[in-house]
Amino acid sequence: MFHIILHQPEIPQNTGSIGRLCVNNGAKLHLIHPLGFDTSDAQVRRAGLDYWEKLDPVHYDHWEDFLARNPAKRLWFFSTKGARRHTQVPWAWGDGLVFGQETVGLPEGMLAAYPGQSVCIPMVGDHSRSLNLAQAAAIGLYEALRQTENW
Repeated sequence: MFHIILHQPEIPQNTGSIGRLCVNNGAKLHLIHPLGFDTSDAQVRRAGLDYWEKLDPVHYDHWEDFLARNPAKRLWFFSTKGARRHTQVPWAWGDGLVFGQETVGLPEGMLAAYPGQSVCIPMVGDHSRSLNLAQAAAIGLYEALRQTENW
């Protein structure tokens, strides 16, 4: 399975949509606190529809907690500053796709700690700051699934 890791997400609807994406594609959702909402929030459940009950996300107090409980995963960090395109990553079963906060992305220190593991999704034009978090997670996960043929 692939792992979607959300580092301090802020918008419940995005997390709900990503939860639905995970359920429909056999991926595991990992939520790193603090969150900008409560996962019992109606907005999370509305975006995730009835899939949220099937999701069983794993919660972590902070990044170090995630690392301590998941030391063997190969991690790929999605950022507009990513060194390689998502299509250039040699995806492997069990990889983790890490996404940051909707407003600021991943911390610079986190990206610096994993040189060569930052990933970008190219965008046409110079008027866009970034993609929606749920859209980026879907693009990344579907490319990983496409490459590994795990359908």
